[in-house]
Amino acid sequence: MSLGWHRWASSTLRPGWAGLVLCGLVSISMERTAWVQAVEAVAVETAAAKTDTAQPVAAEVLFGKDNLVAWCIVPFDALKRGPEARAEMLVRLGLRHVAYDWREEHVASFEEEILAYKKHGLDYFAFWDVHPQAFELFRKHQLHPQIWKMIPAPQGEAQEAKVESAARQLLPLVKETRDLGCPLSLYNHGGWMGEPRNMVAVCRWLREHEDASHVGIVYNFHHGHDHIGAFPQLLAEMLPYLHCLNINGMNDGAQPKILGVGKGQHDKAMLQAVLDSGYRGRIGILDHRENLDAEESLRENLEGLAKLVADLRTQRP
Repeated sequence: MSLGWHRWASSTLRPGWAGLVLCGLVSISMERTAWVQAVEAVAVETAAAKTDTAQPVAAEVLFGKDNLVAWCIVPFDALKRGPEARAEMLVRLGLRHVAYDWREEHVASFEEEILAYKKHGLDYFAFWDVHPQAFELFRKHQLHPQIWKMIPAPQGEAQEAKVESAARQLLPLVKETRDLGCPLSLYNHGGWMGEPRNMVAVCRWLREHEDASHVGIVYNFHHGHDHIGAFPQLLAEMLPYLHCLNINGMNDGAQPKILGVGKGQHDKAMLQAVLDSGYRGRIGILDHRENLDAEESLRENLEGLAKLVADLRTQRP
């Protein structure tokens, strides 16, 4: 706060009022600073996690339980667990990080979910899409999860016009997530909006034109079967922007689309590419199968991943 404000308040207002004004200004300044620092901390942590390749990370660390995120475990859970039962399930599995997906019937229990995670020491790592009630709760509980959002359908014919159109449609959310201190993670879900190079282009436009260093990408294997052949190159292009990587068993032609990790023909090669890339961020494993108990589905992924990790090679400099 400038010295001029202090002099004006002291000379113009009654002493008690001056103190209140100054305290209010300091409070607002500190609150705003906290938000900015939260965003900057995320950006620094994310960049460091993905670019420090001098010291290779062991496969057991990158794909270990402490680095895994449980995803698609709310609407897709065959047992339809509530917040407390879901938190207990994650503790039993040894998973600490959760990406929260939801449907309209879950809105009423948003805060209960937050409280259950706090009670059991779980990290509310990410939130699917946008909801004003959730954003208010993040402020109330001082949470800063990644916000996973699909890119809006762009207008225009030329690639440059499409990139700018998609980016500009995101501007209100870019500002809101910046104010919340939350990373905004663009989510691939098919179409032009889910192509890695288009996602990179939108991130680059937002960073260059809006100084939006908190905008990045969450890439999902299960929406990327068409990218299998070019995955190492596409991963290298996404790497500077990558906030999270959600893995899945991968066969040609998405047969089937959702498959336990370790059961796909391309799983080992794709995870080796991730390990070799220098990526250091979180790794998501998913349920996404309405006919399965989410606990069984996550355990299947954990067991399959553990077997693959034993065969992965950590590259040495």
